[in-house]
Amino acid sequence: MSASKPVATAILQLICPDRPGLVSELSGWVAANGGNIRHADHHTDAGAGLFLSRIEWDLDGFGLPRPAIPAAVAALAGRLGGEGQVHFSDELPRVAIFVSKQTHCLVDLLWRTRAGELPMQVPLVIGNHPDLQAEAEAFGARFEHLPVSGATKAQVEARQLALLAEHGIELVVLAKYMQVLSGDFLAAFQSKGPHDHRVINIHHSFLPAFKGAQPYHRAWERGVKLIGATAHYVTEDLDDGPIIEQSIVHVSHRDEVADLIRKGRDCERLALARALRLHLRREVMVYRGRTAVFQ
Repeated sequence: MSASKPVATAILQLICPDRPGLVSELSGWVAANGGNIRHADHHTDAGAGLFLSRIEWDLDGFGLPRPAIPAAVAALAGRLGGEGQVHFSDELPRVAIFVSKQTHCLVDLLWRTRAGELPMQVPLVIGNHPDLQAEAEAFGARFEHLPVSGATKAQVEARQLALLAEHGIELVVLAKYMQVLSGDFLAAFQSKGPHDHRVINIHHSFLPAFKGAQPYHRAWERGVKLIGATAHYVTEDLDDGPIIEQSIVHVSHRDEVADLIRKGRDCERLALARALRLHLRREVMVYRGRTAVFQ
């Protein structure tokens, strides 16, 4: 017996100034349009005076036609003096994965996508080395080899942006890409607004510890007893973007650097997959340089 097709839902994400009655007003708006709420999560940041809300409801039976919902949400957010956006659970965002030579994160993401764990499409993989072409093409993705150097960085990023536009890419995942994206690239790709985070990176340490290169080597030198990996949104500040998900594993005095790297790869795969799923399910909201994760 085949599994039934999931019911399509609308997902509202809203940030606005806090005041009494907001939960009632938002749920009342959904109910007034005939919506059946499946999930409702809220958070108040008292220090900032902000209210954050994620509400998910069935599209079946909702009084507004689907094309009219984004404008209605924008009007609702405007009345509350905040910012809101709506997504739909049956959408499959088009995602590009940037890679270098390491296979573990790319292969894991492609496997999870094929298995239905990550609701997305991967039409494009871009590598600064040719090593992972076979893995990408076996999945059915186009692979583009674009080697990067200091002299060619601007030219390469212009080509990357052209490819992202050509393939209608909505999200970029840096799966051990090992290159720093310029501020110009981020500004061009994330042009929808200051809260539009469209690039996710996996860093091989438990940030904010051991930013930058060779974190496992530095962790071993310090004799740490646990290591980790951090998936975060990318900003111009290196390894300093809003954190989505972190994973850790214990290490001991018997472990050498190679052991830390081996154990760390498991953390990297897990943290990146979890972060990407949270993002795709619209369970992450960014504000004040940090995230609220509703799960």
